[in-house]
Amino acid sequence: MAKPLTDQDRRKQISVRGLAGVENVADLKTNFNRHLHFTLVKDRNVATKRDYYFALANTVRDHLVGRWIRTQQHYYEKDPKKIVSGWQVEEADDWLRYGNPWEKARPEYMRPVHFYGRVEHTADGVKWVDTQVVLALPYDTPVPGYRNNIVNTMRLWSAKAPCDFNLKDFNVGGYIQAVLDRNLAENISRVLYPNDNFFEGKELRLKQEYFVVAATLQDIIRRFKASKFGSTEFVRLDLSTLPDKVAIQLNDTHPALAIPELMRLLVDIEKVPWEKAWDIVIRTCAYTNHTVLPEALERWPVDLFQNLLPRHLDIIYEINRRHLERISKLYPGDTDRICRMSLIEEGDVKKINMAHLCIVGSHAVNGVARIHSDIIKNTALAGHVQPRSCLTHLLNLQKIGEDYIRDLDQLKKLLDFVNDDAFIRDVAKIKQENKMKFAAHLEAHYKVKINPSSMFDVQVKRIHEYKRQLLNCLHIITLYNRIKNEPNKQWTPRTIMIGGKAAPGYHTAKMIIKLITSIGDIVNNDPVVGDRLKVIFLENYRVTLAEKIIPAADLSEQISTAGTEASGTGNMKFMLNGALTIGTMDGANVEMAEEAGEENLFIFGMRVHDVEALDKKGYDAVSYYNRVPELKQAVDQIAGGFFSPSQPGLFKDLVNMLMHHDRFKVFADYEDYIRCQERVSALYKNPKEWTKMVIHNIAGCGKFSSDRTISEYAREIWGMEPSLEKIAAPDAPR
Repeated sequence: MAKPLTDQDRRKQISVRGLAGVENVADLKTNFNRHLHFTLVKDRNVATKRDYYFALANTVRDHLVGRWIRTQQHYYEKDPKKIVSGWQVEEADDWLRYGNPWEKARPEYMRPVHFYGRVEHTADGVKWVDTQVVLALPYDTPVPGYRNNIVNTMRLWSAKAPCDFNLKDFNVGGYIQAVLDRNLAENISRVLYPNDNFFEGKELRLKQEYFVVAATLQDIIRRFKASKFGSTEFVRLDLSTLPDKVAIQLNDTHPALAIPELMRLLVDIEKVPWEKAWDIVIRTCAYTNHTVLPEALERWPVDLFQNLLPRHLDIIYEINRRHLERISKLYPGDTDRICRMSLIEEGDVKKINMAHLCIVGSHAVNGVARIHSDIIKNTALAGHVQPRSCLTHLLNLQKIGEDYIRDLDQLKKLLDFVNDDAFIRDVAKIKQENKMKFAAHLEAHYKVKINPSSMFDVQVKRIHEYKRQLLNCLHIITLYNRIKNEPNKQWTPRTIMIGGKAAPGYHTAKMIIKLITSIGDIVNNDPVVGDRLKVIFLENYRVTLAEKIIPAADLSEQISTAGTEASGTGNMKFMLNGALTIGTMDGANVEMAEEAGEENLFIFGMRVHDVEALDKKGYDAVSYYNRVPELKQAVDQIAGGFFSPSQPGLFKDLVNMLMHHDRFKVFADYEDYIRCQERVSALYKNPKEWTKMVIHNIAGCGKFSSDRTISEYAREIWGMEPSLEKIAAPDAPR
């Protein structure tokens, strides 16, 4: 009789040696050609750029696979805590048409996700029955660590209709309905950001949020129970230790349904008593709040929940009942407080406040910048950027070595060279080269020729009233009017670029885009202005475009009303890549000013306390309009059709909003913003002093590394110590 295999023997059968042998260029070329010829069945005579990309991607993936497998084995051996992690027109982006060489489908881990149905109370407990089932198919993408042989997994989910989906209808001739139902099921992962101004869009958005949460939580529990990597043998049956092994970080309210869904799995499926299940949920979940804007906090109609997720509505009601009982005991007779803190908002349409649900169901709550955490009355964990992906285009930092790649605080060493003329010239030269490349890109793709020596003044972010692209527009118009009035003056040339997307149903944001493009049409074709001022709207702003524009930017516009921006990460990416910031004391701008020195940023406008004082006093936009001549001229030009001569009244709604309904107080900051822009223009005329300020900014970026942020989350929220351990390579002896 054969001797049973030990765990060590079983691991040896899964040979991962040799899979990562791409440490030299010759091997890399060999594997590249192998994939081109045998995986893609192409040769160099017929291969396209896409074929070369796929061949290279598969070659690199080969290099990761051994480390990927070894990492998962290592996690099960070491048993660490798991970390889970003109007009805008919308067009479909079929980005998966040719497949994705980086991902691996895992059909063996497919999970059912239920919708609709009804709730039954039986002797065996509560049951959710007569549901519609959609299958969640996982796709895994390897995420390599930096020179440590660790390859983690990002798992995404695709919605698939079950094979027997309405097969009966199909077989009796109901072909069209069967196909429509199948498409509706698979739309869950097919449509990104549906327009939720309409019921169908709201329902789809809620379906999407629950689909991802339900699939992920089932997978978490499966992996928690498993004895080892890849095993179907369940050994951990006591779920009370789940918080010791799993941390679920609710990143904004979109995954808030994790709280009632985990309760459903524990209480209904695993038969854990309510009090014990609730303790598990609270110790497992933590919440990061991303906004304090009332309209941005998710509130789902109770009727929608009742139809789509009836069991979860029952669970939320019970959570709220127990929550309000505790509040009543703490504050007896305080009915106003009970109404404010309830998870259920009463009104014409009864709604569930998802932020309240997150707070009640989590053991820790934080904002994404210190000012934001202060606003929500908690401790700060600031936002971050990934330095290894963000600092790629600006500097060859040989003067300070390569340790900064692992420890971004090492950038402080650049301050030793802030007065080094050779280093200053190197920084300015690399920035100019990036600008030349982006100018060529603009000419090729936007058919506009710009002056590469002009200041590249950039505002790229979601189009939203609180981000105040309209304040930027008012500056553009003011600058245009000044150039027209004094055409012989030595103006600092600017190319002002604004980019971003509006939500499909956000009419005002779409009008802002139209205004920007209309201003550009007038300014860019005015011979008096010439190349001293250009205005470009960067359509379809996305990561690939950001990789080009951020290293080329001279000035980064971060001009939201103080107290409205949770943090921002674009501001940090621009700072890290050598752009100076003009901004309000909002979001992470506050900490950026502390790290680089406020004198090295162009700070203007109201602080949070000023905004609060103005709210109490009452903001009167008309008074600013009547008092400031340049502001009045700019607003009148917008309202009178100067920028829309074929449709003079096109922007009257925008002007009406600015004059009478502007919650973000654009006019209140206008004068200080214009004065600050004058300081920007003056400094740009002194390249040496400008570049010295750039160096101060890059040197102050250490705090904004994702490495620091994740370390703080690990220690302060997830209760674990980050590890810098480097595991053995797949081809190393065990």
